[in-house]
Amino acid sequence: MLNKNVEEALVKQIEKEAYSSNFYLAMAVWADTNGFEGTAKWFYAQADEERLHMLKFIKYVNERGGKSVIPSIEQPPYDYKDMKEVFAKTLEHEQYVTQLINDIIAVCVEEKDYTTQTWMQWFVNEQIEEEASVAAINDKLRILGDHSLYMFDRDILAMRGNTPASAE
Repeated sequence: MLNKNVEEALVKQIEKEAYSSNFYLAMAVWADTNGFEGTAKWFYAQADEERLHMLKFIKYVNERGGKSVIPSIEQPPYDYKDMKEVFAKTLEHEQYVTQLINDIIAVCVEEKDYTTQTWMQWFVNEQIEEEASVAAINDKLRILGDHSLYMFDRDILAMRGNTPASAE
């Protein structure tokens, strides 16, 4: 049976993962409507991934005897100055999600819920990968300056292993 404090923390994370999906979906739309097809596909795939994370939390809460709540979702920002701002905001967001994951683990430790703490390790590892990936993209944008965004946009899909967006 899921501890109530742990359940509350996990249910809050359901909303955060849903927001993350919409956050990246809004960025995909920005990229799509500004001619950055590769970047749009990258963000559509990120949005799908965040939705899958949300579903993992929903299923875990329900399987452990809790009750998931499907949240309303705040509208994310949808207009950006340029590609650098988009990926700077992406890194900020991933760092925020990392802190949220760490906060859940802190609740698990406090409540001695080692089962959930172990389950959460997948998300810890995921956040390490996400932050490193987005930091590398920000490094590439810094090196490029304001030039060669066409090549950047064309090549960004290789950073996801050329994963096609499910929206196609």
